[in-house]
Parts: sequence; C-alpha cells; structure tokens
Amino acid sequence: MTARPAADSPQSQIGIVDALRFLCEVFAIITLGIWGFTTFPFWLNIVVGIGAPVLAIVLWGLFRAPKAVFAVDQFVKALVEIVVMGTAAYAWADLHQWIIFGVFTLIALATGLIIGRREI
Repeated sequence: MTARPAADSPQSQIGIVDALRFLCEVFAIITLGIWGFTTFPFWLNIVVGIGAPVLAIVLWGLFRAPKAVFAVDQFVKALVEIVVMGTAAYAWADLHQWIIFGVFTLIALATGLIIGRREI
C-alpha cells in the first residue's frame, strides 16, 4: 500500500488566497509585457516586451515557485517576489493607471504577506 496525504493537509488544499496569488503572478507577467511593448521606442519595446516577462518567469521558476529549481531561504524568496511584483506595480504607475496600480499593489501585498507568513 502507498501512503496518501490526508485530505485536510495544508499542501492538498488550494484556498482563495492561493488562487488570488496565482492570479497576481499571471497578471504581473502580462503587465510586464504590456508595459514593455507600450512604453519603449520601437526596437527596445520588442526586447523589453518579451524580455521582462521571460525574466520574471525565469526568476519565479528558479527561486519562488512551489517546486523551485533552487531551494533558497525565505529572504531570497521574499526578495524575488518583491522584485517581480514591485516591477509590475511600477509598470502600472509608469503607465499612469493609478487605480490598477493601487488595486494590484494592495492585493499583491496582502496575498504576499499571508503566503509568506504561512511558509515560515
């Protein structure tokens, strides 16, 4: 027989905070693409529009994802999260979309704090 994880274990349940966090991650990646393509001049917009989301995905996958390539301490995870989410928030401020900036920043901050506290 194989041991199965209990149905009520923390790893097997996905809650509202986890879903919101995932949506924040996806929204941050899309935001970086929009920002790169709309803010910079012609050749640079292609580089930043493709490069910024790819860099965010690589950083997240290497250090912050649940099955990250490198096992790092909480400080590095928090630093990567702040860089990715902070850059996405900055992008909305740079685009002068203040409502999106405020809502995204509040949701990213709240879910980041909750998930971070859960991982300690």
